[in-house]
Amino acid sequence: MEKKKLYIKTWGCQMNVYDSQKMADVLFPLGYAPVDAPDDADLMILNTCHIREKATEKVFSDLGRLRDIKDARTEEGKKPLIAVAGCVAQAEGDVIMKRAKFVDMVFGPQTYHLLPEMVLQANGGERVINTDFPVESKFDHLPEAAVGSPSAFLSVQEGCDKFCTFCVVPYTRGSEFSRPPEQVIEEAKRLAGQGAKEITLLGQNVNAYHGGDYDLADLIAAVAEIGGIERIRYMTSHPRDMNDRLIGVHRDIPQLMPFLHLPVQSGSDRILERMNRKHTAAEYLDIISKIRKARADIALSSDFIVGFPGETDADHQATMELARQVGYASCYSFKYSPRPGTPGAVMDGMVPDAVKDGRLQELQALLFAQQTRFNENTAGKTMPVLFDRKGQKPGQLLGKTPYMQSVYVDASERLFGEIVDVEIVRAFQNGLSGEIVTTEAALSQKSA
Repeated sequence: MEKKKLYIKTWGCQMNVYDSQKMADVLFPLGYAPVDAPDDADLMILNTCHIREKATEKVFSDLGRLRDIKDARTEEGKKPLIAVAGCVAQAEGDVIMKRAKFVDMVFGPQTYHLLPEMVLQANGGERVINTDFPVESKFDHLPEAAVGSPSAFLSVQEGCDKFCTFCVVPYTRGSEFSRPPEQVIEEAKRLAGQGAKEITLLGQNVNAYHGGDYDLADLIAAVAEIGGIERIRYMTSHPRDMNDRLIGVHRDIPQLMPFLHLPVQSGSDRILERMNRKHTAAEYLDIISKIRKARADIALSSDFIVGFPGETDADHQATMELARQVGYASCYSFKYSPRPGTPGAVMDGMVPDAVKDGRLQELQALLFAQQTRFNENTAGKTMPVLFDRKGQKPGQLLGKTPYMQSVYVDASERLFGEIVDVEIVRAFQNGLSGEIVTTEAALSQKSA
């Protein structure tokens, strides 16, 4: 079979990263091999996210560049395909097909298992748009992962029933769906057999997982029993589904890493109500207190939206106060931008951009200071690091601490995929650098 080149650009959450890998797996039997640049690709896919600000504009900007590549290769006698996937495709597929006549395929997150059929249609000259929500789950049709990794994502839940007023996920990913636990456990076993030491369980609302008699706490306990799995993580969670059983596994299961991403979005009860979050700031802080009681060293992360419609200076200061009380290890923070079709987009009280800019700068200054302080507190400590990436220069490996911090180390590539003790020698806002503590022991373990 003739080899073809596949370029996928991925925006957004870890679920999109997982989906991009599954697209590559689905297309592998058709002879497509991933490449890092679009210039000579036979199929170029933009896997999009609708959460970030100006998401649609960014997609069309990238499409302009891909069109130039397609035109040049068409003149050479080639016929590369351009596709838009993901949440922007789901929400605005018709707009994309109308504005960008050179796009061959537009398809939503629930249709990736149909990619081979769509590619054949597009190669036959059809323009394909598929933004349906199939009755059958895509997970019943996606192939097994083709390539192993020491740190793997495993999607266990998809969709959302929360209907936060700022969010398009319920409209682009559909209602909440949980994969059967047997299916998840079997995939986890396959990943472990391929060398995965760390598995991150993924979902739009992962702690809403309910597969038969299993909830997320049961699923974590089952994955922890699999030989070779030394680290477990999960994301992203909603405060409404953070129950005592799930908090308890942070205390009881050593493989579950001391890191929790729990978005709060705002520290103002008034804004939380307008966002339809169905929790208060005090309820969120109570969850934080319980999780720290269960696991004193846990590192916390969150999402914040500033400038939601109706937000006052007092509301913003309530957010600042909540962030001070929690003391985060890392956070994502954004200015509110309306998403078409969401209730927030038509609310009164839109906040001027200049005000949003000022509030975001103030919040980020606090969050960045907290992140830097958290990293600095690890300097001089020795921590187990899983090396799951190779550095940009020879002889450099990148890995993660249990607290999700990135660590740069000069080390032999023989340690790739291993968990090794590292002394942290320098701390930065966005990461750490360190030195291997037990080189000989680690190398002998790798060679065994």
